[in-house]
Amino acid sequence: MIDSKQAADAMADIDDTVRRVRQSLIYQVSSLALLMWGVLAFVGNIAGWLWPRYGLYFWISIYTVSIVGFLAIGAYHRSRNRIRVFDIRYLLTFLLIVAFGIFVCYFGHFTPRQQTAFWPIYIMLFYMMAGVWFGYAFLVIGATIIALTLIGYFYIPGISLLLWMAVVNGGGLTLGGLWMRRS
Repeated sequence: MIDSKQAADAMADIDDTVRRVRQSLIYQVSSLALLMWGVLAFVGNIAGWLWPRYGLYFWISIYTVSIVGFLAIGAYHRSRNRIRVFDIRYLLTFLLIVAFGIFVCYFGHFTPRQQTAFWPIYIMLFYMMAGVWFGYAFLVIGATIIALTLIGYFYIPGISLLLWMAVVNGGGLTLGGLWMRRS
């Protein structure tokens, strides 16, 4: 027989273990998504720098590839761990985030430079909100990329901002994904 204090301590240990396992699974899946997005953001910014006239088409393609990538990550993780980490709500959330961003850009009449800064800042807002629930790594990654994006927006002239964003956004997401794999 155990007394009530021992039972409470055991339950607290179980709750702590469940919390750590849940955070580990979230970080595991998120790290794959960050690595994927890091590469895609890097490619998108470099392609936009090389062929600025086709930037919109590159980013539409990148968003399409990312949706397929998220589905693949979810399927891989489910087949490997038998845990469902992706459902239609994530896809709908992603599409709503993108639709609202397009709405803001369209009615805000953003210049290409403003859009180059807007999208990473906008998306990192959601990473930071995720950090409130899932762990400080999301907060650190989001805040760092936002700060570096703003530095580039105000201090990097002309189309060179795309090169800056390839390193800051693509590199930042990639480093964040690697960091989350170790957490």
